[in-house]
Amino acid sequence: MKLMSFLHSGRESFGAVVDDTVVDLANASGVDTLAAFIAGDDFARREELVSQGTPIPLGVVTYLPVIPRPEKIVASVRNYMDHHQEAIAAGLKRELADYPPIFLRVWRSQVAHEGAIVRPNASETLDWEGELAVIIGRGGRDIPVESAWDHVAGYSCYNDGSVREFQFHAKQIAAGKNFESTGGFGPWMVTADEIEPGRELKLETRLNDEVVQSGDTGQMIFGIPQLINYASTIFTLAPGDVIITGTPSGVGFSRKPPRYMKPGDVVEVEIEAIGTLRNPIEAQK
Repeated sequence: MKLMSFLHSGRESFGAVVDDTVVDLANASGVDTLAAFIAGDDFARREELVSQGTPIPLGVVTYLPVIPRPEKIVASVRNYMDHHQEAIAAGLKRELADYPPIFLRVWRSQVAHEGAIVRPNASETLDWEGELAVIIGRGGRDIPVESAWDHVAGYSCYNDGSVREFQFHAKQIAAGKNFESTGGFGPWMVTADEIEPGRELKLETRLNDEVVQSGDTGQMIFGIPQLINYASTIFTLAPGDVIITGTPSGVGFSRKPPRYMKPGDVVEVEIEAIGTLRNPIEAQK
């Protein structure tokens, strides 16, 4: 099932995507947000609840980030070998880590499907990073690798937009990853029952219809269970938390000369079995 968050008639809600509609599940479930729905018992009976919801044409709603205000967005760094190698070739001195390198994004740094990714006035080095996002369903601390899949509610597309100039100010890269409205998240999440654990999913990023990244999730250095295990060693993961899993090669800063997103561009991240996240690029107002 595809589940999304949206805005309609001035009200935030969530629902199931059915053909060209979204079936509002807020009244049927008694909760207001997708994160709360994932955390509750009704998530397991979501198919039943769809028959009780109200369908709304997708054309009249505004997409919101799949989880609009997650408690945590845990992001993985250099988690594809080809991206790790292109970063070294571009002059970054980075050794392969024994543990997953991670950082945190804040929720204000993300925008929804069809929402504008904003190039900040502070820098023109806004880069793309197409990634698979994992949405946590069952929370916990010290989650074993062996049972990590049981904690996944679903999957989505993410563009971990990076302001490279600020990312490279220090070894800690979070500054370049948290400019407001620089990361795309959507258009929806596909529930975990529809994608076999460990399935290798093709990922493609396009800039103005040109393919700039092409890879698959089987190229990850640390797999989803390892990322969940490591993150939950540090944090208590909560339903609705998001783990973004790294990007394949083809980012803009590694090109000669470097290439970055600019106002007027359109960037798309497409992941097999999930869908396509689309965002125009605008200048900061």
